[in-house]
Amino acid sequence: MAELPPPPEGIVLAHFIVSDDVERSRRFYTEVLGGRVVYSGPGGLTYVALANSWIIINVGGGPTDDKPTVSLETPRDPDRINSFLNIRVKDIHALYAEWSARGAQFLTPPKQHQYEIRCYIRDPDGHLIEVGQTTDPEGDWSPAHWPSSRRAGDSE
Repeated sequence: MAELPPPPEGIVLAHFIVSDDVERSRRFYTEVLGGRVVYSGPGGLTYVALANSWIIINVGGGPTDDKPTVSLETPRDPDRINSFLNIRVKDIHALYAEWSARGAQFLTPPKQHQYEIRCYIRDPDGHLIEVGQTTDPEGDWSPAHWPSSRRAGDSE
């Protein structure tokens, strides 16, 4: 876990994925999306470094003392969601071709919207992933203006 740099604000954001088959999901996030395993531990707990974040993959389970009424499970209905992973890229068409060649099943090809091109895929457990490219040349999130990992006020 020491491979990733410490966060400038004392926070690292990671996305936790509940999986029915951790090994299958690990293969998807590494072999299809291009991440790399940085930790694999007891019970299948796996951390995959993907771009500037982590995907944490583990099996579901019942309540624990720190979440006494919460059970973790994969999506029951993949067409009804309340959260999804959002990946922003500089060249969506190149990534769409690359990930499709590796076995990603996109819901549609990339579609142009007002300020972005986007498409969606699902991981092997049905978790939805948006892949998008900003097309607004004046937008704060256009690739030329993407935020760096530096803190405000730090010099380049």
